[in-house]
Amino acid sequence: MTRRFRTTLTERLGIEAPIILAPMGNASGGALAAAVGRAGGLGLIGVGYNKEPWIEREFDAAGNTPVGIGFITWDLARAPARLDVALARRPKAVMLSFGDASPFAGRIKQSGALLIMQVQSLTGAKQAAALGADVIVAQGIEAGGHGATPSDGRGLMPLVPAVVDAVRPIPVAAAGGIADGRGLAAALVLGAGGALIGTRFYAAAECLGHANAKRRLVEASADETVRTRIFDIARSAEWPLEYTGRALVNDFARRWHGREPELESAIEAEKPRYTAALAAGDTDTMVVWAGQGVDLIREVLPAEEIVSRLLAEADQALSGVT
Repeated sequence: MTRRFRTTLTERLGIEAPIILAPMGNASGGALAAAVGRAGGLGLIGVGYNKEPWIEREFDAAGNTPVGIGFITWDLARAPARLDVALARRPKAVMLSFGDASPFAGRIKQSGALLIMQVQSLTGAKQAAALGADVIVAQGIEAGGHGATPSDGRGLMPLVPAVVDAVRPIPVAAAGGIADGRGLAAALVLGAGGALIGTRFYAAAECLGHANAKRRLVEASADETVRTRIFDIARSAEWPLEYTGRALVNDFARRWHGREPELESAIEAEKPRYTAALAAGDTDTMVVWAGQGVDLIREVLPAEEIVSRLLAEADQALSGVT
C-alpha cells in the first residue's frame, strides 16, 4: 500500500485501503463484506428490511474477518431489536443512514463500535458531527439506491469539500457515482479520506444480488438511470418522501414513473406481479439500483480484485497529477 492511501479515514477505521463497502440491503452480505475486509477495506453488511435471523446468518458468513453493519435509521426505530442482535456480534462499525440517529448513536459508541453516519447535506453533516460520528459519509445525488432528491441534494463534487471543511477533523468518505479508481482519486483530491462504494460491488461475485441484475449493471449506461419512488411503491416500502431511489430504467419504470398516484391505485394488481418478477430475477420489472458510475462497470469480478483494481487505478490517476 502506498503512502498516499494512508488517510484520516484509514487511520480512524484501522484499515489499509480507503474503501468502504456500502451496506446495500439484500446485496451486501457477510461474504461480500468479509472479502472487502480481506482486501484491506471495510465491509459493511446491509440489513435493509431483513430481520434478526438474517443478521445472524450474515455475520456467520463473514467468518473471522472483522466487518461492520449498516441500518436504515428510520426503519431501525420500528425494529430496535435488530441493533441489539448486531451489537452482540461486536461489529467493527455501525452505519446509520436516513433518519434521526440520536436514539441510537450513544449506544453504538458505548458498545465499542465506530459510528458511521451518511448524510446528504451540510446541515446533516453538522448534526452527525454533534452526535459524535467517527466517520461521516457525504452522499451525492449520483448515488445508486436511496438518497436525496435532485431538488434537495447536491452533486458529489461540491458536497464533499463543503462537508470536509465543516466537520474537520472527522474523516469523510465520499459516496455517489464512484465506480473506478479515478473516482476514488477524485474523492481524495477533494479532501475526503476515502470512498463508500456500492454499485461497483453489486457487480461482485460475492454479492447476494441476482445474477440477472449483475448482468444488467455490466450492460447499462448511466443515461439509463432514474431517481424514482415507483419501486418503493411496488414493494410497499414506505420511504419518507424526501428520499428517492436511483435505479436502472426498465419496462416497469417506463410504464409507471411519473404516474405514481395511478400506481398506488393499482397496487393490489401490480404488487403480486412485481413480487413474482423479483423472485424470478426479471429485470424488466424488478428494481436494479444503480449509480451514475455504472458506465464504468464492465464485468463481474471477485470483490478482492475490485478493491485491487480501484487502488491501482487511483494510484495511477494520482501519479499523473502530482
